[in-house]
Amino acid sequence: MRYRTIGADPATRREVSVLALGAMLFGSTTDERTSFAILDRFVEAGGTFVDTSDNYAFWVDGGQGGQSEELLGRWRRSRGIGDEIVIATKLGARPLAPGTGYTDNPEGLSAKVIRESAERSRERLGVEKLDLLYAHIDDHTVPQRETVEGFAALVAEGTVGLLGVSNQAVWRVERARALAAAAGLPGYEVLQYQHSHLRPRFDVPSDLFPYGSLGHAGPELLGYLRAEPALTLVAYSPLLAGAYVRPDKPLPADYDHPGTPARLAVLREVAGETGATVNQTVLAWQLGGAAPIVPLAGASSVAQLEENLAAVDLELTADQRARLDSAH
Repeated sequence: MRYRTIGADPATRREVSVLALGAMLFGSTTDERTSFAILDRFVEAGGTFVDTSDNYAFWVDGGQGGQSEELLGRWRRSRGIGDEIVIATKLGARPLAPGTGYTDNPEGLSAKVIRESAERSRERLGVEKLDLLYAHIDDHTVPQRETVEGFAALVAEGTVGLLGVSNQAVWRVERARALAAAAGLPGYEVLQYQHSHLRPRFDVPSDLFPYGSLGHAGPELLGYLRAEPALTLVAYSPLLAGAYVRPDKPLPADYDHPGTPARLAVLREVAGETGATVNQTVLAWQLGGAAPIVPLAGASSVAQLEENLAAVDLELTADQRARLDSAH
């Protein structure tokens, strides 16, 4: 395993494995025995970065979520896990009532919600301090200053370490960080967005993003990372839920455009040259690039995890990387 540092402040920054493990379906779709086996193998391989959220996985049973955090709490206690494992969680997108969702009834990002939701996450995870806490989705009903101050208060109290943000417009991220900097408060340092080798269309509307996707890491966000070297991108869904390799998993609709076949062809070509799988090639491309990216890959079996772990040691040549970068 290899490692990188996230965060700039010596008081809160952490060294984490370059590959993060997504625990979204642990405790719901993925049963406890399998989830524990995946977590154990990840740690055995040197993995130290696990990702969850307070709303995972509400859509499985129509509830409000919490199953993933609860399972991670049981795993931590049963294995004697301490702060050597960095567990990131999120708040803001938990449904306020069973049978609802984050587009119609989200908990939001008020100071009250931030405090109460963070406390519930700490209880479920069984930790004194949340290593990394994200604002999961944006909340335009609350002044950004209130959100910024709400997160910063928890950092000051020592119950939260690093702060992160996900699925928000870049201008909103920068505005929140500017508000924090002007007030001498900690701001977002980790950005979690969907990012893979294939490039999506950004103009496809959804319930959460009526004007087109703000959840993908596009050119503006990637340029922002280059301009702000203290930031780190945690790339979720790097393997597109298996769509690169599984015939029963078609590519999402926003990847249906003329540029996709060319990038797929180069990706498969490079994978063939290396002897690695397509999934491993995608992860290696992210891991070795110029931008500070931590791929966040889930796994529903130990075998899937093993495939992902092998990508850490896959070195692409400069020519292979250039071809992967430029294909369009």
